[in-house]
Amino acid sequence: MFYDILWTFLISLSPFGEARAGIPYGELNGLPIMLVFLVGLVANLLVFPIFYKAIELANKHLWKNPLYKRTSLYLALRARSKTQSVIKKYGAWGLMVFVMIPLPVTGAYIGTIAAFIFGISYQKSLLAISIGITLSSIMVALFMHVI
Repeated sequence: MFYDILWTFLISLSPFGEARAGIPYGELNGLPIMLVFLVGLVANLLVFPIFYKAIELANKHLWKNPLYKRTSLYLALRARSKTQSVIKKYGAWGLMVFVMIPLPVTGAYIGTIAAFIFGISYQKSLLAISIGITLSSIMVALFMHVI
């Protein structure tokens, strides 16, 4: 049981699944839905503060490295193209809706990059992304519990 909880946490923290994959993993491995929901939610909520600060630090110290700069620009352009219309029109609320949609490439990682690129304040971004993650996790948990 401990390893299933740990894997649920790690999958929910990873950019490859977030809570959208962590919650189903835990549910399919027989963990109680409320435990799975809470573990997945907490792990996914940790993404924004950790990743935002990592972006700030990396840009401050690694920007002169050509490989880092090229990779950063690629990710920034990708995040911008996915989020530009929604965020330009609705701001932080658009960011929340974007993160809330439980589909691939609409999670906390791309949302964090978009918040950084578009210059949305840390506090507004934290609130918007946290609400989006919470609503998305509720949808996924309800879907998993119903089926």
